[in-house]
Amino acid sequence: MASVLDDITVLILTYNEARNIERTLDTLRWAERILVVDSFSTDATQEIIINCNRATLLQRDFDNHSNQWNYGLAHVESEWVLCLDADYQLTDPFVAELKGLGVDEGIDAYFVRFKYCINGRPLRATLYPPRAILFRRSRCRYEQSGHTQILRFEGNHGWLQSFVYHDDRKSLTAWLKAQDRYAQLEAKHLLANSAGDLNLPDRLRRWIFAAPPLVLLYTSCVKGLIRDGWAGWYYTFQRTMAEILLSLRLIEAKLHPQQRSD
Repeated sequence: MASVLDDITVLILTYNEARNIERTLDTLRWAERILVVDSFSTDATQEIIINCNRATLLQRDFDNHSNQWNYGLAHVESEWVLCLDADYQLTDPFVAELKGLGVDEGIDAYFVRFKYCINGRPLRATLYPPRAILFRRSRCRYEQSGHTQILRFEGNHGWLQSFVYHDDRKSLTAWLKAQDRYAQLEAKHLLANSAGDLNLPDRLRRWIFAAPPLVLLYTSCVKGLIRDGWAGWYYTFQRTMAEILLSLRLIEAKLHPQQRSD
């Protein structure tokens, strides 16, 4: 039976990922084709990629994640694509599962679950959702939704049993800058849609005051991250801060409605 690995390209997006990308590339020694779309990084990201002889570097000015991913997909020639953020590290069981994965004509995309890490330490739980990262290039395309992207496909999907590590080691300053940018995009998304078109978490976010304390309580107590020590509290406060930034952007939009289209 033919294997997915017989015709696959790994696609990665980067921007100032020098603290992450080398570790990610180290988990891809099995891959024959790696394509990296970089948004003109100003740190050592490009140098690290160029020094990886299996990786091809493309550059494009960033406008949104979907356009960036779709630009990369347009340069992929293989049928299967494994799309990775620069802070994803593949585990040995994941690679073994991928090597044994046969081609199923009824499956267009495979979802994977993540273990979130703080400075290399895996947490017991995360709010980070499963994502479809392995899919057929010819049958799938990304669409923008708020600050993030959604993979659209019409066929069936499957699940990979092994998890992937999400281990972003960029500085807190860089994280705060990125989260504020995401909050601006997410606020526009929430305000552009009626409540009936939003899921429950997004409807809670539109209430402005509900999401931050609920996330604090849910992450620390329901998910149990208070048992993960300082790493758990760091993640808990990260997610709470992200919700606070979004609430501030929503309040800003109410105070200055004429600026919503800026």
